Amino acid sequence: MSSQDSQDIVTATTAIESAPDAKSRRYDRQLRLWATTGQSALESSRVLVISASATSTSILKNLVLPGIGHFTILDHANVSHSDAGNNFFLEGTHSIGKYRAEETVRLLSELNDGVEGSADTRTLKSILESHPEWITSFTIVVAHNLDHSLLRKLSALLWKDSRYPPLVVVRSAGFLADFYIQFHEHTIIESHSETSPSLRIDRPFPALGELALSLEYDTMDPTEHGHIPYVVILVRALEDWKRSHGNSLPKSSEERQKFKKGILALKVKADEENFDEAEAQAYRCWTETKVPSEIAALFSDPALSTEALTADTSPFFHLLAALKEFTEQPDLHALPLTSTLPDMKSDTQKYIQLQRLYKARAEEEKQAFKSYLRVPVNDTVVDSFVKNAHALVVLRGKTWGAFDEDKAALVESLSTMPKETSIHLALSALSLLQASDTSVSPSAESIRAKMQSIVGSSTELPDEADDAIDEIARAPFSELPNTAAFLGGMIAQEVIKMITKQYVPVKGYCVIDLIETSTGTIGA
Repeated sequence: MSSQDSQDIVTATTAIESAPDAKSRRYDRQLRLWATTGQSALESSRVLVISASATSTSILKNLVLPGIGHFTILDHANVSHSDAGNNFFLEGTHSIGKYRAEETVRLLSELNDGVEGSADTRTLKSILESHPEWITSFTIVVAHNLDHSLLRKLSALLWKDSRYPPLVVVRSAGFLADFYIQFHEHTIIESHSETSPSLRIDRPFPALGELALSLEYDTMDPTEHGHIPYVVILVRALEDWKRSHGNSLPKSSEERQKFKKGILALKVKADEENFDEAEAQAYRCWTETKVPSEIAALFSDPALSTEALTADTSPFFHLLAALKEFTEQPDLHALPLTSTLPDMKSDTQKYIQLQRLYKARAEEEKQAFKSYLRVPVNDTVVDSFVKNAHALVVLRGKTWGAFDEDKAALVESLSTMPKETSIHLALSALSLLQASDTSVSPSAESIRAKMQSIVGSSTELPDEADDAIDEIARAPFSELPNTAAFLGGMIAQEVIKMITKQYVPVKGYCVIDLIETSTGTIGA
């Protein structure tokens, strides 16, 4: 082994250039989830939260701790006795009579000195009328239990332009709640899919094939034999199989079982885990290396048309267009190879040898991929795109409230998910009743009548509607600390997904029932 090999092995296995800085130590666990790219997106984000309710502050708590850049709470109300009793980010009776926004911002800011917080005590109505551009300057907007008419105006404003921020609408009463993320289009490169990228075992690239064919099992000592990476074992086993079976892959169940037994028969010691791994991963030999159907479907996206693809188009679609051209190569018809290898039983030298082969081939294919790009794209983004090409996601949403206006969709949802749809309709009914008369507490009868008016008189409400109506009528204006805490964690998680453009956010109305501790999604 050369000194260069030795250096690379040491570097790969023990490289620690310097001790982590304070920020890395503070955010260590979350950096493992969304890496520095996600953290950078969080730290440059500006979040607007409308209302300083217990739920809103619980959401913000779970955004301030991971380190968003800035948050503003918009709320003109003063702290009431009920606020002081259910909001952990108020100082009890000492906060009563003061502005809710100012009090909650002050206490939330103590959680993380790296986050900037501000309070705005103007009314949303006045801002919508005189300074709507102020709202559109944020990265994302969150609104909790907002007046129905104001919510309509806010939703319409943010839907006017696809460049405007997403809107997260949260509604809760007692132990029931729902939330909806309004967005035009959301593209995700790092979806963190559980689907593994192809290792090209069924179609090995030349260097990988040469390595596998160079194996001489008979001359290896037991230690060396027990540390051959399973990828190499499978490539060699498949080549040997094809030689004796007319160049065809194992097809039937019997053939596949025979292939697996052949792998295990290569063991020289019973405890050789690398051959056990190869047997467990044998399915990769007859899993065809091709473009996954969900990625192939993206190639038909209207955004890739000649008319739509301009210099102003999102880099994501330029990358997707290049990917489409790359996969149309006559000798490939596959996604670019990734240099990332899974963990496997091997010694350091063999693993790094294999990793180098994959890295060299991946670099070649990445350069070929880049040749299809028609506009300049940051190299870091290109690297991430190629690495995650097997799990790209494009989501397109609808404006908030469109579901409630689609009676056919509501009727279908009532038949397939009666409990979740009933809770959603009960919350919608409460919102409409509050908009028409804030002085009267809604009754079960008025909630039912309003739900019926939403779905239409010809549609019968299911039995599950009774429980939703009873809970809303019991606590129409109640904000329970445990409900607020649950919503805070759940919705902050979705906001982080939207900001970082990592992981796949909830699409549709996510309905929460904390009486039966269940969630469900409707109207996607």
